[in-house]
Amino acid sequence: MVGTGIRAVSQVTPEALARIRSAERLFHGVADRVTSDWLREMNPRAETLSDLYREGVPRRTVYDAMVERVLAAVRAGAQTCLALYGHPGVCARAGHEAVRVARSEGYRAVMLPGVSCEDCLFADLGIDPAAHGVQSHEATLFLEREMAYDARAAVVLWQVGLLGDADYRASYRPRGLDRLAARLADGYGPSHRAVLYELPTYGGGPPLVEEWPLAELPKAQIGWASTLYVPPRA
Repeated sequence: MVGTGIRAVSQVTPEALARIRSAERLFHGVADRVTSDWLREMNPRAETLSDLYREGVPRRTVYDAMVERVLAAVRAGAQTCLALYGHPGVCARAGHEAVRVARSEGYRAVMLPGVSCEDCLFADLGIDPAAHGVQSHEATLFLEREMAYDARAAVVLWQVGLLGDADYRASYRPRGLDRLAARLADGYGPSHRAVLYELPTYGGGPPLVEEWPLAELPKAQIGWASTLYVPPRA
């Protein structure tokens, strides 16, 4: 199990590249065509898992199907590698489940770390997470479970673009963004400025960085890959 990083090709580690090249069966779930084509160049046996996505199908059902396809190759005796976008263990249920099932059936399975969105966010925004502390949550769980947070530290919310939606969609519109903004404003204040962050998956362009007062956050146009960073209260 390897990660391809957020930016296509340039963030793949040498350790991950060696596994990609040597795999007898290489499956991948990546976010862009550039990375998909590059994986096929590195290993002509590369197979996409994107065909498992169906409009309106719960994402969890899709992830379970991914695990079954990968494990079928493992059970057939092939040296198998699954390459996932970003870090293969961050917001990646299929990655953890594939490793868990393989190990439970007696196969050797390892997960190699990759560059995650949060790693890129810390670098691009100049954040040291040890300076004030960072609380990191998946956005929908944070909202629906009313997770406690400390406004003296920062909050990072993953997958804010998928807020409130458990099904796969060709295009997403966050549901409950007004409730999320209000919940954060309770602790940080409505005028406190949060940052919407999104890193392009290919090319050398700069990330998308937009500041929004929490009171106005529901007006923002949020992409499926957006991450929300709320800095600590002064």
